[in-house]
Amino acid sequence: MQLTQPHIAFKELHKTCFTYPAIDNHAHPLLKEAHRDRYAFEGLISEAQGTALTVDAVHTLACLRATPQLAHVLGVESATWEDIKATRSQLDYADLCEMFMRPTGIQCLLLDDGLGGVEEFAENLEWHDRFTAAPTKRIVRVEIVAEGILKSLFPQNSSILHQFNDRLLASLTESATNPNVVGFKSIACYRTGLDISPSAESDEDILVCLNSALQTYRETGTLRLALKALNDHIVRMALQVAGEYKKPVQFHTGLGDNDITLNRSSPSHLQAVIRTFPNTIFVLLHSSYPFTREAGYLTAVYPNVFLDFGEVFPFVSGAGQRSIIQQVLELCPTNKILWSTDGHWWPESFYLGTLQARQVLYAVLSDTVSAGELLERAAALIAENALFHNANRVYSLGLEPNLSIVNS
Repeated sequence: MQLTQPHIAFKELHKTCFTYPAIDNHAHPLLKEAHRDRYAFEGLISEAQGTALTVDAVHTLACLRATPQLAHVLGVESATWEDIKATRSQLDYADLCEMFMRPTGIQCLLLDDGLGGVEEFAENLEWHDRFTAAPTKRIVRVEIVAEGILKSLFPQNSSILHQFNDRLLASLTESATNPNVVGFKSIACYRTGLDISPSAESDEDILVCLNSALQTYRETGTLRLALKALNDHIVRMALQVAGEYKKPVQFHTGLGDNDITLNRSSPSHLQAVIRTFPNTIFVLLHSSYPFTREAGYLTAVYPNVFLDFGEVFPFVSGAGQRSIIQQVLELCPTNKILWSTDGHWWPESFYLGTLQARQVLYAVLSDTVSAGELLERAAALIAENALFHNANRVYSLGLEPNLSIVNS
């Protein structure tokens, strides 16, 4: 792992932040070699789309910071973004993956394989075990499961709600009892917003949504569930099963692409269902940025809410990342913060997501120690828990930290 501090003020804290093994509690698979150039590489540093991605994103501080960090690994100092793209394209793909995955110190990956394009263009979960000391585990994306079930019921209409409910419950239960599945994920934030109703809609309302979705599928050949009564119903079923089997449910919150309605992506909208499902663990993803303080509040007052501080590495500037982690620590109990890369498609996303998180953890915690507000050993324990132990406990992984996988 690349270290950048010319003078180390707190050696124990520094060593912990940069060498302690990590559990990546939310990421997605890497692309297959045949599809390594399938998506614009600028997606590494931005969730934007179109020209906002390919033209504008390269002018962000996030990109300007990431460029020399990638150049250091590639051995092309003083490189431009275009130099980075050209250099990586000439490397053997296996070597490229090894080059960026090995230094991360990630001991275990928890991968959501429901991201669009994964099935066609990405490696399977077991393939990723070559980079980690512990087997990769799966996070099941519930809306994608529901869409698959509804497609399997097409074109019939009789008793469709009953069959849909039975099959969805069976599928969720099967996942919850599968030892390779450690949690669920909802993308309600992308589909209908996080203001999920805690109360069941009428069967008539849900059936109208099912028939509408099937009609769209009949006419277009595509199925994307974005009908509030139905989507809320699916999430509630997942929350019920997850609570029964002690599997956390991750929620995309905050930061995302332009498919999100921003003012409905705050985790504060989840308060009603958090109360309704007190036995279910809620993991708020992506630092809930820019709603980080709202997320911190929820973790402070509800025992079943945890906060992931991921994806902002590398999408947000260094100063922004430090501010976000400071906001996380303002109120959030330190036994309830979980780290992730939100790595996807490119091995560089895992590298940057790890390097920058380690840098920012040290910067924020060392400042707190310098201010006399925290003992160095206590700060080091916070880092250990954030990187490894909290996720190990929440997802019931049963791992022991492998202290030899990162070299300082």
